[in-house]
Amino acid sequence: MSDHRLPEELLKAAADGDHSAWTGLVGRFGQRMWSVAHACGLNEADTADAVQGAWLRLLENLHSIRDPASVGAWLATAARREALLISRRGAGLRPHLCLPEGGPFDPDPASLILEADEGRLLWQAVSALHEPCRTLLRLVATVPEAGTHQLAVRLGVPTGSVGPTRLRCLNKLRTLISQEETVP
Repeated sequence: MSDHRLPEELLKAAADGDHSAWTGLVGRFGQRMWSVAHACGLNEADTADAVQGAWLRLLENLHSIRDPASVGAWLATAARREALLISRRGAGLRPHLCLPEGGPFDPDPASLILEADEGRLLWQAVSALHEPCRTLLRLVATVPEAGTHQLAVRLGVPTGSVGPTRLRCLNKLRTLISQEETVP
């Protein structure tokens, strides 16, 4: 069951010691943090360390977040910064992979909010898809290293059907998003 409180409400409740609010924050923003840290070229253990470091930064700054409604963007930035720190310490890792394409490391807050909103809309569209598309696209996005065989096992389908199914699902998602964009 997901927590339907606003991000700023979750942040305030977490600051007041509400464990369910922490669970709500993790449920709402944890996967995005993993994706951001993993996109920096970290292995799974280092990605986990970066995400854990970002949660620690939130704990240290609970009462000083300037815009509590943007805690998701704050967490994504914290995860990216932690990933950069880890990658700088590691030999041979390329921290520039963390940088947003074509932009500076610290995008302006408005860009972060727009990015978070776009991500939310995308995941809403994915959630509106029927199975197996919903599960397949979530797995592809959240476990990018999963091979075709692993996806087939998880979905309970033949290995040869994963690629064509993924293509059909992406086309359905494009159509759904296009329809939503044209609605006034």
